[in-house]
Amino acid sequence: MSRIGKSPVNVPDGVTVTVEGNNVTVKGKLGELTQEVKDIAVKQEDGQIILETTDESKEQRSKHGLYRALIYNMVVGVSEGFTKELELVGVGYRASNQGQKLDLALGFSHNIVLELAPEVKVETISEKGKNPIIKLTSYDKQLVGQVAAKIRSFRKPEPYKGKGIKFVGEQLRRKAGKSA
Repeated sequence: MSRIGKSPVNVPDGVTVTVEGNNVTVKGKLGELTQEVKDIAVKQEDGQIILETTDESKEQRSKHGLYRALIYNMVVGVSEGFTKELELVGVGYRASNQGQKLDLALGFSHNIVLELAPEVKVETISEKGKNPIIKLTSYDKQLVGQVAAKIRSFRKPEPYKGKGIKFVGEQLRRKAGKSA
């Protein structure tokens, strides 16, 4: 039995959860998310969502904690939202946005222009003397993480000088380089 799957998901005020067959829909002030739940029984009681396995097969036990975590992320997302911040480390690395278009200058011959999904809000912060920061906000945790990983993949941090795109607060493993 999954320890995570056993714990119930508390539903805060302002969030409505509807369970119809295999689909769980969560609505809140920030948006609406739907998740299909297979092989796991979902019940709603006293402002809580409880997930139970119907039998003890390996497949159901492995999905128990997964679906509980996905539903919890949906509830937190539509009530509070998720934020990822990326930092551009390197001379001449710049980021700007016009609406949902993110323009990145990362030392290539041309700038990279990325069209973002409407669910993801993007903000670029450029202060003199500090590295530019890209701030991504959304109610969908999976989507905001996927967009952040895509942006990071354009120029991953290298281990010698640390140049590239990294998450704010990320600890990089550094190498010593040549020794004379």
